[in-house]
Amino acid sequence: MLSNKNNKQMITINTDKAKQLIHDTNGHIFSSTFIKKDGTHRLMTARLKVTKGLKEDARPRPYDPNKYNLVCVYDMTKQGYRMINFNTLLTLTINKTNYKII
Repeated sequence: MLSNKNNKQMITINTDKAKQLIHDTNGHIFSSTFIKKDGTHRLMTARLKVTKGLKEDARPRPYDPNKYNLVCVYDMTKQGYRMINFNTLLTLTINKTNYKII
């Protein structure tokens, strides 16, 4: 376990465990930090299972995000849908528990 700057314990996990933890949130809010495509770090507060703004006649995605190690979440700050790439995921905070992804 590593300590972060807030002096809270950080649990080290792998990306498979991170996927499981995110899916187990069951729609509850969590936060994550990851590296964006442009190389910058981003903190996102998000949740799964949001249907706000979805259109009934929307076309299905042309690809399966799971095949690309992505998960679609609702960004609570930007109020829109975003993808989290598990390959660039750095940290997760779920239920006040901090995780570092290796």
